[in-house]
Amino acid sequence: MNPTVSACHTGKLLLFLFLPFLIRAQSPTVVDVCVYGGTSAGVMAAYAAKKAGKSVVLIEPSRHLGGLTSGGLGATDIGNKFAITGLARDFYRRIGKHYGKFEQWTFEPHVAESLFKQYLNEARVPVRMNYRLAAVETQKNRITAITIEPSSPTPQTAGRATTQIIQAKQFIDCTYEGDLMAKAGVAFTVGRESNNQYGETWNGVQLLDKHQFPDGVDPYRVPGKPESGLLWGISDARLTANGTSSPAIQAYNYRMCLTDDPANRLPITRPEGYDSTKYELLLRQIAKKEPKELTWNLMHFVSMPNRKTDINNCGGFSTDMIGANYDYPNADYARRAEIIREHELYTKGLFYFIGHDPRIPKHLRDEMLQWGYPKDEYRDNDHFSHQLYIREARRMVGEYVMTQANCESKVVVRDGVGMAAYTMDSHNCQRLVVNDNKGVPMVRNEGDVQVGGFPPYPVSYRALVPRRESIQNLIVPVCLSASHIAYGSIRMEPVFMVLAQSAAVAACQAIDEGKAVQDINITRLQTRLAQNPLMNGSLPEILIDNDDTTRVRIVGNWLRETKGGKYGLSMLVDDGISGPKSVRFILPQNRPGRYAVYVYNPIRLGGGGNPGEYGRQTDKASQVVVRLNTGSAVKTLALNQQPQANDWINLGEHQLTTGKTPYLEFSNEGAAGVVVADAVLFVPVK
Repeated sequence: MNPTVSACHTGKLLLFLFLPFLIRAQSPTVVDVCVYGGTSAGVMAAYAAKKAGKSVVLIEPSRHLGGLTSGGLGATDIGNKFAITGLARDFYRRIGKHYGKFEQWTFEPHVAESLFKQYLNEARVPVRMNYRLAAVETQKNRITAITIEPSSPTPQTAGRATTQIIQAKQFIDCTYEGDLMAKAGVAFTVGRESNNQYGETWNGVQLLDKHQFPDGVDPYRVPGKPESGLLWGISDARLTANGTSSPAIQAYNYRMCLTDDPANRLPITRPEGYDSTKYELLLRQIAKKEPKELTWNLMHFVSMPNRKTDINNCGGFSTDMIGANYDYPNADYARRAEIIREHELYTKGLFYFIGHDPRIPKHLRDEMLQWGYPKDEYRDNDHFSHQLYIREARRMVGEYVMTQANCESKVVVRDGVGMAAYTMDSHNCQRLVVNDNKGVPMVRNEGDVQVGGFPPYPVSYRALVPRRESIQNLIVPVCLSASHIAYGSIRMEPVFMVLAQSAAVAACQAIDEGKAVQDINITRLQTRLAQNPLMNGSLPEILIDNDDTTRVRIVGNWLRETKGGKYGLSMLVDDGISGPKSVRFILPQNRPGRYAVYVYNPIRLGGGGNPGEYGRQTDKASQVVVRLNTGSAVKTLALNQQPQANDWINLGEHQLTTGKTPYLEFSNEGAAGVVVADAVLFVPVK
C-alpha cells in the first residue's frame, strides 16, 4: 500500500468529516453597527451609520430592499410634510428627481427599490440578503452576537451549513416584526390595550362606522339560519365593550400595484386553490348597496406614475383579510410563510372574483378587467408584491410609551428625535356577528379608528430604546414603544425612515461616548441630526414656516387657517378686505451662498367660498408680489398660487450675500384674489 496515497485519502476523509464544523466555526463578522431588517428604515439606518464613519452590516431576510415602500405603498401616507426630515425628505426628493420634479410622494415600486440600492451603493454598505435571525447571544445586558441563517435555500447554499455570526457594538432592529428585539428578551406587547391602561379614549375594542358593512347583511351561509354556520371570514367571538383590551390586531393586506396599460398588463388569472365562497360577503354587501364603481367603494385606488396604482382597502369587504393575521407577530418562520401565502391567494382571488364571477354586476366586472399585473414590476415574484403590509406586530415596551396624549400634544416630550403627524389610524381587527336594534343578527367589522386633526408632534427617543434594566445596545425605531392607537399614528414609512436615521446616529454616539443607548446625551443627538441632516456634511437647507415667530414678521390682518394642505400647523391667508398686508420670512444672517428658493403652495379647505369642499382654488391669486432681499439688493419675483397641489413652487436660484439680513416677503399688493403665505425653503446649490 502506498503510504502517500493512504495519507492523502485519510486527509480527505478527515476534511470531509469535519467540513460542516469548519463551515459553522467560520470567523464572525465584526462591525460597529448591525442593522437587522432591510426595510425603508433599515436602509436609512445602515446608510446613516456608515456615513457617520462606522463599520456596518445590513441583514435582510428577503430578496428585496425597502419593505413596504418598494412593496406597493406608492401613495405615501404623510399626515404633514413638515414632519419628514433628513434622509427621509431626501428620499422623496430623489423620487422627484426621477420623475423630473423637485419632490414627489407617489411612485412606482421598482423606482423606490432602485433608490434604496443607490443609497447602500453610495455608502458601500455590505448587505446580507436572504438571511434571517436564528439566535441572539446576550451577556450583561448587551447583545454580543447574533447568528443568521439562509431564509431559503439557493443553489449556492444547498447542502451546506451557512450560518453566520455577526458581532457588533450596537444593534438596530428595523423589522416590522421586532424579531431581534424579541429574541434578545426585550419586553414587548401585541394587541390592543384597554383605554384604562394609559388613560386613552381610542384604544381597545372600537365598534364604529368606518369601513363598515351596510345594515342588515346576514352572516349565515343560509340567510336567517344560524344552524347553517357562518360565512367565511366571520368570527364566532363575542363583541366586548368599547375600550376593553383585545388580542386581535389590525388587518394586513397588500398595497397592490396594478396597471391598465395594455402594453404592460398581464391578466389576473384564477389563483391556486380559488374558492368563490370566500367572497360571498362581498355579494351580500353589494346587494345592500350596489356601488357605481370600484374606486372608493370596493377598493381605494390611487393613481401612480405610468398608469399604475396603489390599491388599499376600502369599505366593509375589501383587500384587508380581517382576522387572518393573529398568529403572525409571534409565529415561527414557517407559520408566517403560510399566513403570507394565505393573504396573497386571498388578494388574487378577490380580484379574480370581481372580474369573473357572473354574480358581480357587469359594470364592476368590466372595470376590474381593465386592470392587470404590471410586467415591469416584481419580475422575480410573478409580478405580485413581495411585501405584505404588516401594519402592526410586536410593539416594544421601552423607557417611554407614546400614547394618545402625545399624538394630541397634551403631553409633549423634550427628547424628540423625529416627528409624526398622521391620523390615529387603525384598520379593522375583527369581523363579528352583532344584533341590530331589533335583535336581528348582522355582520359588523370592529377596530377601525380614524381620528386626526392634530398638528405634528415629537416622538421620544426613549420610545426607541428598551428599558434601562434590559438590553443596553439595541435601538428599535420601527416596533417602537407605543400604545396601539398611538402606534397607528406613528407607523408611517417616512416616519420610520426619520426615526431610523436618528437611531443610527444615536448608536454611533453611544459607541463614541462609551455609554448605554439609554444614557447618551440627547441634546447632542438632536444637534447632530439638525446640523447634518443628509449625513454628508453639506449645508442644511433653510426651512421657515409661518408659525415660526422668531423669523416671521406679519403686517396687517392675516387669517390663520389650520385646515387644508398647510405645511406645518397653519397657513396665513389674506382676507382681501383690510388694506395692505405682508408676511416677511427672515433668514439667518450668516448663510451667504447660492440657493434654490421655493414657496409652499397649499390646497385650501373650503377655498372659493364653498365651506367644506376640498381643493377649490379659484379664489387664489394668479399674480402675487414676492420680494427677495438677497442681502445686497431687493428683487421682485412673480408667483402664481392657483396650481392645485400641495407642492413647492420654484422661484429660481439666487445668490445671498453678506450685508443686510436676507428675507422673502409676500405682499397682497395688486393681487387679484386671495394670497396665501405658508412655508418657504432655501436649498443650497452645490
